[in-house]
Amino acid sequence: MTPDNQIDEMNVLELTLHGKLVGYLAGFQNGRNVLSFADEFKEDPSRPTFSLITHPNFSNSEKLMLEPWAKNQRLHPVLSNLLPEGALRELIAQGLKTHIDNEFQIFSYLGQDLPGALVATPMEPDDVPESVLSTHGKAKAIKFKGDDKENKFSLAGIQMKFSMKEKDGRYNLTKNGELGDWIIKTPSTKYKNVPLNEYTAMSLAALAGVDTPDIKLVKLDKLDNLPQINLPNEKLAFAIKRFDRDGNTRIHMEDFAQVLVKYPHEKYNSANYEQVGKVVYGYSGDGLADAQQFARRLLVNILLANGDAHLKNWSLLYQDQVTPRLSPAYDIVTTSVYIDNETKYALNLGKTKEWHSVTMDNFKSWSEKSGIPWRAIKPHIEDSMEKARSLWPEALKDLTMDEEHKEKLKAHWLKLQTDFRIERK
Repeated sequence: MTPDNQIDEMNVLELTLHGKLVGYLAGFQNGRNVLSFADEFKEDPSRPTFSLITHPNFSNSEKLMLEPWAKNQRLHPVLSNLLPEGALRELIAQGLKTHIDNEFQIFSYLGQDLPGALVATPMEPDDVPESVLSTHGKAKAIKFKGDDKENKFSLAGIQMKFSMKEKDGRYNLTKNGELGDWIIKTPSTKYKNVPLNEYTAMSLAALAGVDTPDIKLVKLDKLDNLPQINLPNEKLAFAIKRFDRDGNTRIHMEDFAQVLVKYPHEKYNSANYEQVGKVVYGYSGDGLADAQQFARRLLVNILLANGDAHLKNWSLLYQDQVTPRLSPAYDIVTTSVYIDNETKYALNLGKTKEWHSVTMDNFKSWSEKSGIPWRAIKPHIEDSMEKARSLWPEALKDLTMDEEHKEKLKAHWLKLQTDFRIERK
């Protein structure tokens, strides 16, 4: 509790979505943060979707927005999941001279180019509404300290990813509110040839009917303004086109950790693919088409030995600002080549996590538990399987993946159950 004579000081961010006010995020000096929704947002039946849980069709949405969302240190999961994890977060915290868990400060710094369409803008103290100041006893808004936004930091990165703007074949780190149109992933100092691996896995996924954004491999000497990060002796970075950007227009999106209100550290152990399937089928603007696409990706993750398809690697995209659709695929990597004896999915699928024991029956069980008609899913599984068997072995020969990794992937194909085995050609 704050003593009677002491007034809490706070910085306040104004949150907007497609130019409309969503509410205010107050960050107190003691680490507490409070998100208050603006009345005009709550009362607008045609409001843009901030998160699926605030969508008018979501049964609890009115009740959930009635009270402010208050948390200590961490932001609410819907906001916390917009922040980078791992090495990139360390890099930013180091530059801001703050703790990696000071999420409000990191969020403030990144507020003009967050994933999706949410924009967080620091407010002048005099502009903060009285209703925000009086949410928690006595409080006083103060000015934000000027951030040193120069990239004067160095870090041993595992693998770093940056939002960059492409112009004339060169890629620039975005700053001052400019929107990046590509996510660039530099090579890893820990694992060999990750960009080549991801490029290959994403290319094979596309051949099997998975909806993927534009991807390319970019020479490191085409990247400008990168911070001083340690890089291995590799020449190529992986680039994937941002589907939450269209020129200077932001398209809102949220990952399934946000949708299911889970923190990033819960991304592996707090849900299963049935729960994700239910949401996709139940809430998407085209539930059946998106569930069919979701099923294809589940299969492709098994075929490609990707053990990292956790909650943050599936997203909803709000192309029309309101209606959720399953976003294009991203972050598909053959992880088993880096992790000895890895044999498991990230989440449970129809009672199993084991790639080498999955059969059609597991997909049938997943489909039925998700409430999706199996007769509508089965042909898509069969079609992806037919495409993988007929196209992948030949395509793999010409793709960029490290030769040793190719051999491991082909060995993985032979260990799968008969339903999903891919024979060598």
